[in-house]
Amino acid sequence: MEQNVFFLPHEGLRLAELAEFLGAELVSSDFADVVVRSVAPIGRARAGDVCYILSRRSRDELATCQASAVICDKALADLVPPHIPVILSSNPHAAFAMAGGLFYPAALRPVVFSVESEIAPSAVIDPSAKLEKGVIVEPMAVIGAHAEIGEGTRIGAHSIIGPNVKIGRDCSIAAGASILCALLGNGVIIHNGARIGQDGFGYAPGPRGMIKIVQIGRVIIQDNVEIGANTSIDRGAMDDTVIGEGTKIDNQVQIGHNVQIGRHCAIVAQVGIAGSAKIGNGVQIGGQVGIKGHVTIGDGVQIAAQSGIMTDLAAGGQYGGTPARPLNDYLRDVAQTMSKTRVRGKKPGGEQND
Repeated sequence: MEQNVFFLPHEGLRLAELAEFLGAELVSSDFADVVVRSVAPIGRARAGDVCYILSRRSRDELATCQASAVICDKALADLVPPHIPVILSSNPHAAFAMAGGLFYPAALRPVVFSVESEIAPSAVIDPSAKLEKGVIVEPMAVIGAHAEIGEGTRIGAHSIIGPNVKIGRDCSIAAGASILCALLGNGVIIHNGARIGQDGFGYAPGPRGMIKIVQIGRVIIQDNVEIGANTSIDRGAMDDTVIGEGTKIDNQVQIGHNVQIGRHCAIVAQVGIAGSAKIGNGVQIGGQVGIKGHVTIGDGVQIAAQSGIMTDLAAGGQYGGTPARPLNDYLRDVAQTMSKTRVRGKKPGGEQND
């Protein structure tokens, strides 16, 4: 791949320094002074790059690898050619993520648009809004009455911060996002085009059609939450919609009113969570999962992609399918269905049935 002009390589770091930063072990001190500048996948890593492996399936790619270091656990160290330095870690995936953040800190947050001053002349800020020192407001952003924004936070171009919204310190609000009726903690990242705090979907059938139910709650987003591009989080009807500390939400996710999501969850793209669902801590939800309103999902649950959640799920379980059931049961059902389909689809001797 050609040089990436959007994210330039690091100026360089010795392997001994990198290993110390990662809390890992550089196997041979002979390579302590080797300088690395970037991360790369094992298949195209070259001098100056760090890569990682998680299984023996990487054996063939390692044979031609030109990386300056490979991060792996002890059980896989024997796969790495002797001319490539090895950094041992009990969690290579996490170590590689840390290395990437060290080399490319600018890539951890939304793209920054340059401004001539901290407050762009074209930004519109209500006189009653309170901005701590070091807040950056990019061109054409709008900040409403009595909003409060903490030190070190950046408000992206064309974003909208509604009246009385409170945003903590060291947050990044990317271009085109809108935040209404919400309270955000510290270290929150909101990506481009996200919609936070609009009214939820609530109607009561009446003699002349649907009657809108007022939505007068808030959205509470705790510290170090990250919310992907074009994701929507509705404010509560009368209670609050809550996103717990450290939770990471992908692009194009819909979270309905009064939903409560616990701490350190991971929610992948195109998930839809209906109103008043409760999700525990450490839950992992695969892409395109649909979750019925008013259900409870216990701590540590893992849900396979494209599942449909119709009832409560007990803590610690793995689930899949529609309606969702224990993952092993779902996989067994899929295997049996595929087997029956193959049998019905072919005649003896392998010819296809009409």
